[in-house]
Amino acid sequence: MKRTLVISDIHGELDKLERLLLDIDYQPEQDQLILLGDYVDRGPDPKRVVEKVMQLRELGALVLKGNHEDMMIKSLTTNDERTWKRWVQINGGDATLRSYGFTEADWAIDEEAPTFQKPCLHSATLEQHLAFLTSLDHYIETEQFIFVHAGVHPATPIAETEPYTLMWIRSEFHNGYNGDKIVVFGHTTTDTLHQDPANFEVYFGDNRIIGIDGGAVYGGQLNCLELPSLQVFSVK
Repeated sequence: MKRTLVISDIHGELDKLERLLLDIDYQPEQDQLILLGDYVDRGPDPKRVVEKVMQLRELGALVLKGNHEDMMIKSLTTNDERTWKRWVQINGGDATLRSYGFTEADWAIDEEAPTFQKPCLHSATLEQHLAFLTSLDHYIETEQFIFVHAGVHPATPIAETEPYTLMWIRSEFHNGYNGDKIVVFGHTTTDTLHQDPANFEVYFGDNRIIGIDGGAVYGGQLNCLELPSLQVFSVK
């Protein structure tokens, strides 16, 4: 492969993803594409983004699971009230359900009921996508790099780290990592890492961490990091 191309946190922004792939002139037979998770929630078309990601994996892309896929899976396969409400009411799961053709009436819950009962939502496409998302890995490790959605625990070997940590960790990793390999991650928007609300550029940390989540669904940009050149492409 001539290039490794890394993208994260698409969040339903299919148009931005497709424009970015055109801008970087992605060639599956020559380039290794790596996607770091968070394909669903908040944005305009999570369903079609998942479909696109499935197509890209068929072409050879390596695809990881983000915390939003994890929330989606748990919300739709368990009957836990807190998980459901957190996903639908706080973390953008309503946008995902809407993209699969459901309405608010379909996912409404009876607040007066004595016990929580998750809404029954049936869709063959949704079931297929859930199976795909459930199958995804949590990290990729090479001789020089670790690719992961959120980060790694500074004191725990990655192979021994709980998947929850790899999908959710923030400041402990940002401030405490001191490993030999460069960690490329998403999850935390780079304006936070830069401590500048207007700066969504890729973050190159002094401690061998590279944050690429440009907050595409928050009015920022969708970034692509090219390796080994460290060149950055982005679309707004």
